Amino acid sequence: MSGTEGFDPDRVKCVVWDLDGTLWDEIAVESATDALPAPRARMLAAIDALAARGVLSSIASRSAPSVLGRLDGVPDLRARFLAPQVSWQDKSESLRAIAKDLGIAVEALLLVDDSPYERAEVEALLPGVRTLDPAEVPALLAAFEDREQTPEARARVHRYRTEETRRAEAERFEGTREEFLRWCGMRLTVGAATPEEIPRALELAARTHRLNSSGLTPERLRELVGSAGHDLFTAAMTDRFGDYGVIGAALVDGTAPAVRSVPLLALSCRVAGRGAAAAFLFRLMERSRTAGAEEFRVTLRPTDANLEMRILLRQAGLRRTDDTAATATAAGAGAAGAGAAVLGRSLHGDLPEPPAWLHVSDREDIEA
Repeated sequence: MSGTEGFDPDRVKCVVWDLDGTLWDEIAVESATDALPAPRARMLAAIDALAARGVLSSIASRSAPSVLGRLDGVPDLRARFLAPQVSWQDKSESLRAIAKDLGIAVEALLLVDDSPYERAEVEALLPGVRTLDPAEVPALLAAFEDREQTPEARARVHRYRTEETRRAEAERFEGTREEFLRWCGMRLTVGAATPEEIPRALELAARTHRLNSSGLTPERLRELVGSAGHDLFTAAMTDRFGDYGVIGAALVDGTAPAVRSVPLLALSCRVAGRGAAAAFLFRLMERSRTAGAEEFRVTLRPTDANLEMRILLRQAGLRRTDDTAATATAAGAGAAGAGAAVLGRSLHGDLPEPPAWLHVSDREDIEA
């Protein structure tokens, strides 16, 4: 897809920049010295403006790999980019590598490149990736103008860079994956969302796909948060490397005394594979039982992206209910869509336990 017509900024998590003719005017390998060409000021300003709104930047350049080494010698410039790819391989392959390194879907990338050929190659082999000519960058920025600059968004580049450190340590670690996760000392805290956390919860509802149960829109989530009987919970995580920030949000409907329903459960893909999604879900079950509920339900709208969430719900013992009223309620919440269902399970008996390597606590206990 080319251009900004019909562009949805919530789908873009990383903008990938070409170098020669895009980030700067000259061709780096033709430089008479080891100094890199001077970047275009307007491009650096665009990268910084996107970063303030939580959008990452990377590099995909068909050039000599030595250019990346020269880029490492300019720390202020290099720090703006995550998982850069500089090689003679096709741009589509570079984009696949960037998505893998960042742990995001390739469709969450957007390429800015001055070459019509390179844009066409990406559009042909990665049809879910949008491409732009550098002249279209102002329109790209305009599409993000209304996005709120939350503290979580401003910290995102730093947190992804911390994730690079985690990944490097994991590769060096001599032991099993579980032993590494234990060594990380991960701690998850769950509690009622503070007013400052609501923008982050709305962001998770809009921008997460792999670990999103229902696709509830931010607008409908905002309405429900302000309605009687609905509580918004968030999960935050830390480990020995730093603070992940708020990585999960769940809306809990307690209007029926014996039932706790979750119209939305959404978590950041940054914590996929670390047990955080399961731990958050299980703690919500425990809190529901403590509040007197006998049944726990989650609205699920299956998509091509949220297989991981569907597996988690099944492993937690949730099964499709035959309660047509519950399905109708989910539809009224704006989360049903085609193929939506309500999954439920009893809260009697033993509940699932979080992974052994993850310490889970309620925020209220910590504050007390």
